[in-house]
Amino acid sequence: MTTNTAIDVALGDRAYTIHIGEGLLEERELLSEHVRSEKAFVISNATVADLYLDRMRSALGNVKVDHCLIGDGEEHKNLDTLGEVVGSLLEQGHTRNTTIIALGGGVVGDTAGFAAASYQRGVDFIQVPTTLLSQVDSSVGGKTAVNHPLGKNMIGAFYQPKAVYIDTATLRTLPDREVSAGLAEIIKHGMLADANYLAEVEADIERLVALEPEAMINAIRGSCAIKAAVVAEDEKESGKRALLNLGHTFGHAIETAMGYGQWLHGEAVGAGLVMATDLSVRLGRCSADEALRIKNLVAKAGLPVAPPADISTETFLSLMAKDKKAIDAGMRFVLLAGGPGEAELVEDVPASVLSETLRAGESLCEFG
Repeated sequence: MTTNTAIDVALGDRAYTIHIGEGLLEERELLSEHVRSEKAFVISNATVADLYLDRMRSALGNVKVDHCLIGDGEEHKNLDTLGEVVGSLLEQGHTRNTTIIALGGGVVGDTAGFAAASYQRGVDFIQVPTTLLSQVDSSVGGKTAVNHPLGKNMIGAFYQPKAVYIDTATLRTLPDREVSAGLAEIIKHGMLADANYLAEVEADIERLVALEPEAMINAIRGSCAIKAAVVAEDEKESGKRALLNLGHTFGHAIETAMGYGQWLHGEAVGAGLVMATDLSVRLGRCSADEALRIKNLVAKAGLPVAPPADISTETFLSLMAKDKKAIDAGMRFVLLAGGPGEAELVEDVPASVLSETLRAGESLCEFG
């Protein structure tokens, strides 16, 4: 078994540890240390539950484990599903002393986290992410939410888990498309915070696509360390944490326009990263060579490098105006600040320049 590693998220009395390693679901003592009650409630989906629910029950020993299975896909991350989860908690007699465990990807984690935040005004919960995207992004930082038809993640709360357990062995059951989706967030973290880490990801991209264990654990550890540091500094996104939305203003618009579930979140973020880099070049914030480098890396990760051709400029503008990162004065974008490894919030993007990026299509990041 690969040696386990741990990263602390420093949030005072809400601090917790991210455990990373291969075979964590087999470690009974590690998983059960944060279940303080006699009952636990696992939220998962049918595919993941078939693979891992029995291991979860075994790891929790004498704890009585109930469960609720929700639909698989972004289109199921909504208030109807939340209602089903709460109903199941009540029907199975769970009190505010229960522990909710999210066993699955981002949809499961976001829904379970919001259920934990709101059920009887808040119960303990643990994240056990089983997709690469959820391991490096949604399971860390306490953002919980469900979608509304008019916007992604519009109904939610900041609510931190008691622990995060990342078992990298679960990645072997992922489709290639899901692996690529997770690599989008890994690339994003390097782009916004650490040029050296981005270079390591770039050098290892073929090994990461192939799920080579050592390369993958190193990449996950690096990504989680970047996100943990940002969250510790700005838990509720009043400042620096907004930088984690690099590529997401464009990406969320793509997801909403296409209908939830048509593009994976990571696929939309991949295209969004290229669009944000293109806009950075047009504003003189990044070189054309660096932009093409990012586009090529996104492509090598197996991700789209342009949005769907049938999303009009008008549709993009309308959807981005509804994004949570928008402010009363208009839209805000996270853009590069001199090149990969640094990013900042920009509020004064000229409409004419933004339109150039939105119209660029497949020629994004190709200048001259």
